[in-house]
Amino acid sequence: MTTVPVPPPRRTGLGRTGEATHRCLARLQYGYHRDEAAAVARVAQIRRGAGRPVDALPELWGLTGLELLYPDGRVGPTDTAAENAMHTAVTLWSLHQQSHRNSGMHRPDGTGLGFAVRQLMPVDDVDEPLRKRFVRVGAAPVFDVLAQRLREIVVLLHRAAVPLDYGVLADQLYLWQLPGRRAEVTRSWGRGFHAYRPPRTAEAATPGATAPGEPISTGPSPDHDLDRIDSDKDQS
Repeated sequence: MTTVPVPPPRRTGLGRTGEATHRCLARLQYGYHRDEAAAVARVAQIRRGAGRPVDALPELWGLTGLELLYPDGRVGPTDTAAENAMHTAVTLWSLHQQSHRNSGMHRPDGTGLGFAVRQLMPVDDVDEPLRKRFVRVGAAPVFDVLAQRLREIVVLLHRAAVPLDYGVLADQLYLWQLPGRRAEVTRSWGRGFHAYRPPRTAEAATPGATAPGEPISTGPSPDHDLDRIDSDKDQS
């Protein structure tokens, strides 16, 4: 079996939602690559929630790491947004990771959604059907529709084995739900799409490499304020 780098258990530059998501996926991805029965079965269970609301599948309670959002046991005023974001990111990762035993689809290097999507297209051309799918993500009117449209994109990333930084995505999904922050997130996705440049050499041709100017986060996040407020085997 190919040795897969283990994501570090903690990272800087993420909000609380992104950090909790990263910590959850670091453990799950490690166990999945080691073919640990419990991890493989858990990933298969979680995958059923991809693109579905957090309250649609009570059977996933305790499986998607949401307890990591509450290290001190207290709930804050925007924790519904954090739960929505983390649940969506973790379940989409489980779909993305399916059957990829020798590579990690959570790549903690800042790879953003737009940058990853652009890698699916020809170097000197734009795949118009895919571009329209990506535009639909940016134009999603409500969070549940956004999650469904992201699922369509993740299916394509899965097929091409193009990874994504799900910690960054989780923070962005959190911000997307906050008043006045949605445009900031969609602008970041578009910027990553436009900033992507193909690797110049064969040695640099590593899916998920961070492009110049690709944002690791969308800037200071109110997520940090909550701490002050609250101071398979694959079944395919």
